[in-house]
Amino acid sequence: MSNTEKGGLHRIRDALSCRQVLNLLTMFGFMLNYALRVNLTIAIVDMVRPANVSESLNGTLAGNGTGNSSTSDGVEVFEERFAWDTYQTNFVLGCFFWGYILTELPGGRLAELIGGRRVFGHSMLWASLLTLITPLAAHINYVVLIIVRVVLGFMLGASWPAIHPVAAVWIPPMERSKFMSNMMASSLGAAITMPVCGYLISVAGWASVFYLTGAVGLVWSLCWFTFVYETPATHPHITVEERREIEDAIGTSTSKKRPSHVPWGQLLCSPAVWAIISCHGLAVFGFFTVVNQLPTFMSQILHFDIRQNGLFSSLPYLGKYVMAVASSYLADHLRKKGTLSTTATRKLFTTFALVIPGLLMILQVYLGYDATWSVTIFSLALFAHGAVTAGYLGNGLDIAPNFGGTIFGLANTLSSFGGFLSTWMVGALTYHDKSFHQWQIVFWILAVTYISGAVVFAILGSGELQPWNNPPERKKISDVTQEEGVPLKNEK
Repeated sequence: MSNTEKGGLHRIRDALSCRQVLNLLTMFGFMLNYALRVNLTIAIVDMVRPANVSESLNGTLAGNGTGNSSTSDGVEVFEERFAWDTYQTNFVLGCFFWGYILTELPGGRLAELIGGRRVFGHSMLWASLLTLITPLAAHINYVVLIIVRVVLGFMLGASWPAIHPVAAVWIPPMERSKFMSNMMASSLGAAITMPVCGYLISVAGWASVFYLTGAVGLVWSLCWFTFVYETPATHPHITVEERREIEDAIGTSTSKKRPSHVPWGQLLCSPAVWAIISCHGLAVFGFFTVVNQLPTFMSQILHFDIRQNGLFSSLPYLGKYVMAVASSYLADHLRKKGTLSTTATRKLFTTFALVIPGLLMILQVYLGYDATWSVTIFSLALFAHGAVTAGYLGNGLDIAPNFGGTIFGLANTLSSFGGFLSTWMVGALTYHDKSFHQWQIVFWILAVTYISGAVVFAILGSGELQPWNNPPERKKISDVTQEEGVPLKNEK
């Protein structure tokens, strides 16, 4: 590395603390995480060419594409488009979740054992590389594209639970709500990705979407591995003051000697853990239904072309991120000042984040036939839902920071089925009857789901450190782990 490059790195480190750098890169990481996940959802509209059923079945069942040219915004773009039928298109979109579900629980536990920096960084790095080869995979064969998307889901599935172990060793307990709000930057990523990718497709074709998001992901990965370190103790440029502040605040709640086993019996019998799992499952079911099924409702019932309304596509996601950041800062302020205990804070913000959307779904039952009311109600529901970052989302770090990745991985694995279940529910209710009356049933189910999640967490939730957070070791661990296991405040 040249002297100029080294000087640039030192200027960045002098201007920002190590935690601030970690916060910024985590925020951008989750923005990119969403972009790498949904870029196909946006691009596939231009990837698939109109074709009759016979052409689709005969020409592309084996993955053959057809050359085609498209003109958009006065720019003629020559690239291959594919005669996939509706089933094949949905199959490509849905196969991502096959891999995604498989790695959430293992990814969280792996991050606890080898470090969240490695797991989060490598999941994003390999996902970026897979994104870059997605156009090539589509041109080679339909099945190759499916394989790439499954492996992409496999990589990204580990990223979400991996960030909890990062927070456990880097972020003081009274700042963790703010840090967890970085996960909601995925919503900010959605607000930016949709219009940017739409513009790229119009001027450069659908393949440009994958090249841009993949290239940005590689740049982010380089920055992550350059500026982020596994612990404050291993960071070569952290100041003595910042390191002491972190280690004194964390104390012994996060063990530097990484537990070699999970106390599964105690963990699975803990009401506080099941409060997180149940609440997350119910909340994600409601969120997936709102986000994924709303375009269908607006099209079938209100005859409203949601794709032409860029403001509606972006505003709810922007609002959700703003709420996530604002509520997290408020939550940490209330806890730091001693106004509310951690338990009371988590329950208060979880109740707000779920009860408000639940009440809005009841309002949707009676006012949902009007497009303006529907847009307003669903935007407000997503806005309020952003407060989950100050509620249950980071609660695993309160009750068991040593196993925060495992707890969130378990919760996210089970909640991922909410996307499939919500799609099945709406399909079953509206398959033969697409009337507003059937959608009213959907809204009632959502209202009950949201409010039930809040009730469960209010009864079972806790913000207290659990006794099984530091289980006794069953066997001697390796010398490397022992070296990392020395408490930071005892290291010289």
